[in-house]
Amino acid sequence: MSRRGGVAVRVAVASGLLMVLVGSGFVVLLVSVQGLRGSEHEAQHTSAVLTSAHQVERLVNDLATGQQDYVITGQQKFLAPWEQAAAQLPQQTAALQQLVAGSPDELSRAQAAGRSITSYLQDYSLPQIQTVRQDPDSTRTEAAISEGTRRVAAIRSVLDALISREQQLSTTEQRQSDAIADRSLVAAMAGLAGSVVLVLGFTVYLTRAIVRPVRVTAEMANRLAAGDLAVRVPETGVGEIRTLERTFNTMAASLGTASADLAASRARIVRSSDETRRRIERDLHDGIQQRLVSLALDVRALQADGATAELDGVANGLAATLDELREIARGIHPAILTQGGIEPAVRMLARRSKLPVEVAVDVPARLPAPVEAAAYYVVCEALSNAAKHADASGAIVDVRIVGNVLRLSVQDDGRGGADPARGSGLVGLDDRIAALDGTLKVESPSGKGTTLTVTVPL
Repeated sequence: MSRRGGVAVRVAVASGLLMVLVGSGFVVLLVSVQGLRGSEHEAQHTSAVLTSAHQVERLVNDLATGQQDYVITGQQKFLAPWEQAAAQLPQQTAALQQLVAGSPDELSRAQAAGRSITSYLQDYSLPQIQTVRQDPDSTRTEAAISEGTRRVAAIRSVLDALISREQQLSTTEQRQSDAIADRSLVAAMAGLAGSVVLVLGFTVYLTRAIVRPVRVTAEMANRLAAGDLAVRVPETGVGEIRTLERTFNTMAASLGTASADLAASRARIVRSSDETRRRIERDLHDGIQQRLVSLALDVRALQADGATAELDGVANGLAATLDELREIARGIHPAILTQGGIEPAVRMLARRSKLPVEVAVDVPARLPAPVEAAAYYVVCEALSNAAKHADASGAIVDVRIVGNVLRLSVQDDGRGGADPARGSGLVGLDDRIAALDGTLKVESPSGKGTTLTVTVPL
């Protein structure tokens, strides 16, 4: 069978084979049953023939015995068996001939027996009885007795031949019946064994071709739904099952490609955002900030030359504007993060926080710029939320490298109950961490503070 055949075609073929085998078994059984019925009918017919032949033979014996007893004794009472036999013999011989009418040989014997009985009764027995009534001694001669014995022997010979033939037929029919029964038993056993083998084979085939591939595909679908986009199904099925496996693999590959494209796109957005922040910070520092510093120096120089007191106000305004500009520049992208890395940047956030903050940093080397930026903004947002919304009295920041993973945690002792879904800051941080294939977890039971944990693969 071609592997290109569909599962439906294969199931239909296997079902057809099973139907043919079971149907053949039933046909054989039906034929056997018909044969057994025919054998039973023949056996019943043979039994009826034998019974009728034996009945005729018994009546002939009654006829001969009654005549003999009457001849010897001369008493009328001994004629009763003879009279009964003489009355029944015509009917019995006719019944015997009717039973064997289908067999020419048997019919010929039955007719010969009937003629011999009729001849014995009319040509010998009746004349003998009439003679006994007139002259008892004349019927007791050796010739008369020998004639009766010869005629009865001839009748018995014909009947015995008929009975022997019927007994042979009965034996043959019994053998045929036994042979048919044996063939029926063998056919039934062969059909049953073949059906069992075919059903088992059909079950094994369905298990291998349908059940097992579907089960594997379902398991892979669960793994795919859980986020394992690398799962694939072996394309070993046939027909529609193979199409299902190929379609699943194509879908998984498409999801993997889309996920990779999405992750790359998010990473590009984060990098672009960080680069834009650094560029704005440099432009502010190198452009406007330097210009304001230069103007402030010029104003101080004019004051030194004895200019009017209004220049003091201008100088103070320029200094305040410069401080605000520096704060804006630090908020966009802190220069300390670019220059010193994550440890000095986190310590700077701790110092500037309104809360007492304990800092523990174990980062032996510089991290990739996107990872440093993400860690910095996570700490910044967490400390800001703890101070503004949690009513916390203190916080703990822990940053360390474990294996090839950056682990960062910020814990406060505030009122808890923080819900990331209600704050855009944590949602944005989650997107930033997810773009780096990391995870952000927030634990904030009510009244027990908030713990924010970040893991980022390096």
